[in-house]
Amino acid sequence: MDIKKVNEGVIAQFRAGGEIEGMHRDRLLLLTTTGRRSGRPHTSPMMFHREGDEVLVIASNMGAPQHPAWYLNLAADPAVHVELPDEEFDGTAHAATGTDRDRRWSMITQLYPFFAEHEQQTDREIPVVVLTRSDTD
Repeated sequence: MDIKKVNEGVIAQFRAGGEIEGMHRDRLLLLTTTGRRSGRPHTSPMMFHREGDEVLVIASNMGAPQHPAWYLNLAADPAVHVELPDEEFDGTAHAATGTDRDRRWSMITQLYPFFAEHEQQTDREIPVVVLTRSDTD
């Protein structure tokens, strides 16, 4: 399976506003980061969870030993563009740390147990990434 081609299809379907084959549109967002080496925008589809005004994404990479490329990109440049099913915004991203991360991770794994399975497959701590809107004032 060519994941790049799959992602391109998901991105196109999402932006067209229709159904997305095999996915729940209401749980999907598009996250655009700046490539840490190329300096070009890169868009990745992923599941999200809303917590108040914040949007959370999980850098599980399906339990792989390394972080996903999008996470490495935002670690180098936290400016992001977020496309949700009902809105889009420019914002910043940061990984939750300490007790804040622990609280959020506990909530995420209770709501979405497959993330706990991803955690069992890797030795790294899976980042919980908080996406916040840029100030518009």
